[in-house]
Amino acid sequence: MKISNSTFIGSCQKVEDKPKRRAPEFAFIGRSNVGKSSLINMLCAKKDLARTSAMPGKTVLINHFMINDSWYLVDLPGYGFAKLSKVKQQQLKKMIQDYVGKSEELAMLFILIDSRHKLMEIDKNFIDAVASAGVDFSIIFTKCDKLSKAELARITATNISQITPLGENIQFFTTSSEKNIGRDEILDYIEKILNNTPKY
Repeated sequence: MKISNSTFIGSCQKVEDKPKRRAPEFAFIGRSNVGKSSLINMLCAKKDLARTSAMPGKTVLINHFMINDSWYLVDLPGYGFAKLSKVKQQQLKKMIQDYVGKSEELAMLFILIDSRHKLMEIDKNFIDAVASAGVDFSIIFTKCDKLSKAELARITATNISQITPLGENIQFFTTSSEKNIGRDEILDYIEKILNNTPKY
């Protein structure tokens, strides 16, 4: 797939406040500072489409981007919520649960995992909750250029072995926003899903 147009449409906190135009949604989520905004910018080939920050927890709203005038890329708040108050943490948790559980247009949830680390408990719990809710999801390992090929293969294999039992037909992608690795694979996968998704 080639992305020829990507436009920020709006932000919301509740499903009922999403953009009124219906279209398939492909949402991206992960722990704070996993590289989500950088990945979105890489996919859309726009340096500043999604805001990046060295401060974890920058995204605090559900952001919709219209892609090729046919589908939405959805930037969700990160879980982990570093340096946020407990009240704000609960608000973000509820926001994520509301969207993931209620958005009828959600075609795929991409969960981002930092490839440099073994799966953390917070990742396991989130993936388990998503799987239990019957939500279709895929895994994207980010920052793969930070490791040697051998180390990347070892950690990735360990993580995949823990994730695979949590759902059926889970797709795994290895990416680097800096090296532009994994972009074509993810976009081709989205295109494949779109070709099998009813038009709204």
